[in-house]
Amino acid sequence: MELFFIGLLLLTSLIGVMFIIERAIALRWNKIIPPAVVAAVRACQTRNDVPTLKRICEQTPSALSRLLLVATEHLNWPKADNVEAIQTHARREIVRMERGLVVLEVVVGIAPLLGLVGTVFGLMTLFADLGRTGMVDSAALASGISTILISTLLGLLIAIPALVAWNYYNNKVQTMAVEMESICTEFLRRQYENLQA
Repeated sequence: MELFFIGLLLLTSLIGVMFIIERAIALRWNKIIPPAVVAAVRACQTRNDVPTLKRICEQTPSALSRLLLVATEHLNWPKADNVEAIQTHARREIVRMERGLVVLEVVVGIAPLLGLVGTVFGLMTLFADLGRTGMVDSAALASGISTILISTLLGLLIAIPALVAWNYYNNKVQTMAVEMESICTEFLRRQYENLQA
């Protein structure tokens, strides 16, 4: 039965590693905020430049590109309505970027608990065996407890890197969201200022 808990821990570890790698690939800065799109936004000074920006956004799919496409599609709306449309779409993009982080959060919570359950079960089995035999060999007892504590150690060794990854990716999503908001705000400011000028 102890192998069952260790197997669950190894499965949890595998799931955690898979999502850490998947998020590392999905949350690359250049994939979310491509430099070509950022350069196109900076070059887009007037409404005459918008078709070029739209073309680059369509050719370079990313979270930022999708937000800018929403902004360009609604340039004929009042600025406040356009900002609201972008914010609505931005919430969807952030949810997409956070996909998989909940799995890491579950791994962080469940791995130490699985390790603890394995340890408790192992101790119960060890003491039940000692009670049946009636013999207390301190060397055998220490060896059994040492073996049982492996479950707790494995749980912590799985949870700690998953917690570090979860915090890192969570902060990275927030940083990217702020950067995308800044880029979109600057784009809208220029477009609506130039319209009034």
